[in-house]
Amino acid sequence: MFDVKTVPLDADVMLARLRPWIELESPTYDKPAVDAMTAMAAADMEKMGFSVEVIPGPEGLGDCARASFPHPKAGEPGILIIGHLDTVHPIGTLEKLPFRREGDKCWGPGICDMKGGNYAAISAVKALAEMGHETKLPVHVLLTSDEEIGTPGTRALIEAEAARHKYVLVPEPAWGRNTLVTGRYAIARYHLTANGRPSHAGAALSRGQSAVKMMARELLAIEEMTGEDCTFSVSVVHGGQWVNCVPTVCRAECLSMAKRQEDLDRGTERILAFNRQNDDGTGFVVERSVVRPVWEASAGTMDLFERAKRIGLDLGFELSHASEGGGSDGNFTGAMGLPTLDGLGVVGANVHTLDEHIEVSSLVSRGRLIAGLLADLD
Repeated sequence: MFDVKTVPLDADVMLARLRPWIELESPTYDKPAVDAMTAMAAADMEKMGFSVEVIPGPEGLGDCARASFPHPKAGEPGILIIGHLDTVHPIGTLEKLPFRREGDKCWGPGICDMKGGNYAAISAVKALAEMGHETKLPVHVLLTSDEEIGTPGTRALIEAEAARHKYVLVPEPAWGRNTLVTGRYAIARYHLTANGRPSHAGAALSRGQSAVKMMARELLAIEEMTGEDCTFSVSVVHGGQWVNCVPTVCRAECLSMAKRQEDLDRGTERILAFNRQNDDGTGFVVERSVVRPVWEASAGTMDLFERAKRIGLDLGFELSHASEGGGSDGNFTGAMGLPTLDGLGVVGANVHTLDEHIEVSSLVSRGRLIAGLLADLD
């Protein structure tokens, strides 16, 4: 009888093998860096016994990797593990956030979101093979390159790959020690552009109209629309080139999130109403960018959670579930109606900051949880 507690995973060994992943920085917009990270992950998966195909990335973005583990039912619908290899941390973050361990905590850029979870998941596949346990369904892995910017280039790839399978597992970070994610909020991104009027800032200030000032005014108004039904957050602001010139262009990005699709749609109507074009060429432009659809738990997803809950009890902890903000590629597969379980990755805290870290022991606990699901699903 299969005993999930005996799945051969060792936290120290896993962390040592994960370290090169963390020390290979891979911010989304640095294509060579992400390509190198994908190549490293592909090579490690091949060493574990996976067959791996590196897929050229979308224009300007990094490569992706698709992998499958040997199985007698290869080619039939099975289990898809999806994750991303890009991070929000720019090259050089390692100087401020070096890989270091203190007791059960370990720090590093991208270690929690989500390189640690990715590594735990592929290790679970290998560990089952090492103990001679063949999964009932074939297992596939898809690692992508642009999740941190809303998946503008790989959504079609994810949806096409997911449509070939029965279940989707997403090892994004666990938002609580004993929690899993069974739904995610709807998310939309917008490009904001303020167009001003040029002038010399010293000799003829009053003749100009500052795009930066316009953006500051509209930024405050947009963020003040935030309520319990829908949030608005403006960031990545760039404006002007010379301090002695009235800035004529200022650009920013806005992230909006809602628990329900209809709330996000109403939010979209409100922010698009900021669009205006004046006769003199000045004005404010709002352009809709990438969108993640709301994912509400289906019966299939809840069945996945109940299976995970039983496995968790076997491992000595009781799991709960929730719908969460902070979108993931699980939004897409969940919205497709595919049974999807998210938040299966490592336990940690402070993702996207210079204090991003994991609980080292969760490499094993979450790895065994994933292994239990892989062994149970049919």
